[in-house]
Amino acid sequence: MSNTFSNNRQIGIASTFSELVNTDFNGEMNALCWYRNLEGDFEDIVSQLQIKENITEVYPEDLLALQLSEKGIIAREIILNDLQLLTDFGASPSLNLLKCYERDDEFDFISTDVYSYHVDRSPIATDTFLCTYHGAASDIISNEQAVQKILIPEIRKKLATLHNGPSEEFENFLKENYFDLHYEAQPHIVPINLGLGHLWRLAVDHPKQQVPPCIHRAPIENEGEYRLLLIC
Repeated sequence: MSNTFSNNRQIGIASTFSELVNTDFNGEMNALCWYRNLEGDFEDIVSQLQIKENITEVYPEDLLALQLSEKGIIAREIILNDLQLLTDFGASPSLNLLKCYERDDEFDFISTDVYSYHVDRSPIATDTFLCTYHGAASDIISNEQAVQKILIPEIRKKLATLHNGPSEEFENFLKENYFDLHYEAQPHIVPINLGLGHLWRLAVDHPKQQVPPCIHRAPIENEGEYRLLLIC
């Protein structure tokens, strides 16, 4: 069990999938980790998959068609089991082979891509699940370690200029363009890296949520290395 995770008030630790999905978020805890030291050779899988675009969805039949080593077979069984667990739970998991995500460089003062610290929002009660099997892993920070970008005066002023409309419509403008979902980490903050093999459940902003949504970001990919990520 990782002391980094266990001693963090933001993170709850689960020892089973059932515990992961049935534990309630509360207080400062808005991230749950099914902590696992996975056996298996996930690089064997990644090396045989064909990336068609920057993000390529990998289906169970794609995995089953691979000629894998003994440890590669173990890795495949783990992934297939994770997909089945989440599907049976009612989620819609996707396994992605990632070269990179699309960048948002439209403005020089705010970005709305996934490399920026952000929260997820949904109109219905749901959570974000993710597991990185290979490659760079995502980061999270606590809500007290960040400030919503739209509350930073110089950014808010530029967004107001960009809006150029009635003041009573400004808040809707921020939401419609997802500016309100993005955060600036406080100086010298060291994020928590989610690591490899652990299945995470992150709190999402929705009407029934009892805790602040979990602030997270996608990592900068390692040079010449694809990520293999389960997410829903």
